[in-house]
Amino acid sequence: MGHRRVRGAPRDATVRELKFRSLAGELRRGILAGEWVPGAKLPTEKELVTRSGLSLTTVRRAFDELAEQGLVVRRQGAGTFVAERTTPPRVRRTVGVLVPSTTQYYPSVLAGIESALSAASARLVLACSQYDGAREDTDIASLLDSDVDGLLLAPTLHDIEDPQRRVAELMQLQVPVVLLERRPLDAGTEDRSEHVCTDHAGGAMDAVQHLVDLGHTRIGLVCRSPNPTGDQVLRGYREALARLSLPELGETFTTYHAWAGPEADQAIASLREAGATAALAFGDREAAFLEGAASRAGVRIPEDLAIVSYDDETADIAAVPLTAVSPPKFRIGETAVGVLLRRITEGDACPVQQIRLRPRIVVRESCGAQRVHPNLPTSAGGRGA
Repeated sequence: MGHRRVRGAPRDATVRELKFRSLAGELRRGILAGEWVPGAKLPTEKELVTRSGLSLTTVRRAFDELAEQGLVVRRQGAGTFVAERTTPPRVRRTVGVLVPSTTQYYPSVLAGIESALSAASARLVLACSQYDGAREDTDIASLLDSDVDGLLLAPTLHDIEDPQRRVAELMQLQVPVVLLERRPLDAGTEDRSEHVCTDHAGGAMDAVQHLVDLGHTRIGLVCRSPNPTGDQVLRGYREALARLSLPELGETFTTYHAWAGPEADQAIASLREAGATAALAFGDREAAFLEGAASRAGVRIPEDLAIVSYDDETADIAAVPLTAVSPPKFRIGETAVGVLLRRITEGDACPVQQIRLRPRIVVRESCGAQRVHPNLPTSAGGRGA
């Protein structure tokens, strides 16, 4: 898919309003960040007109908005001053959120977002792209039209020609942007995006290490692809094999809708032919089908084949409850809100934050850990944080 230009430029009728709000936001961030302390005099209207190139009317509207919010006091003939206060004012923010799904993976992320926004007395405006890259720009434009103060976005990056350019484009939107579970993987030090992501490659590596600690050296992979999470799970799996000097057994790739009994039967046959004693499966659905195929083939889990699932959405209700890598979904949403609100408040005074959270492993029955380490605690629940 080629590069798409983000729509959502302001309509001519709203340009003036957006300009005064932009200036008010810049001044507000400076006040809240301490650039002007309580009692300090702000630049005069004339100075701001000269500096910004805006009209006198626009500058006055910006000052009026700050005065209505209790941030400044206007004194006849003297100027505009930062209001005295003992506690920072509560400014009600509006945050736009774009996710690809509200039924898979992201409900827990959204719960974290809602919790953090509620604690900050902020409002949520939600859009769902349904994994349709062409729909994203329309959704982003709609969120911008809702007069949001910032955006949390999970855009399509894994199947477009230039992900880095797409990210750079999103970072140039008229409000601050923090990416959710997305980042340009190969940008290196050129990546200036603000993002909060799960370290899926690290989670996959930890899963392989967990199986190695249980005595397995021939570990296969069943992985949903193409998929933004699956691509990183594949990367982590391959890095783990290389670092631990494990043999490459070949990999089985699935698509979500095509994966069912016959495909799982073939995957079990391939794992047996390769001499695998363990497998990492992304995600829970694939792992559950593997269990069914193993049963049909007379392969016992975990005695003959240990399985670790990646996702921990439905791992606990599998026929043999699945040990699973559990991404910290709630914490991802909660953390992203904190990053975005700090960016909105402090502006360029805030350093760029690029946060990766490593998932944990929830041990259940499918990996056989209890047989090797009888005193190891297990989890009866476990959809992860």
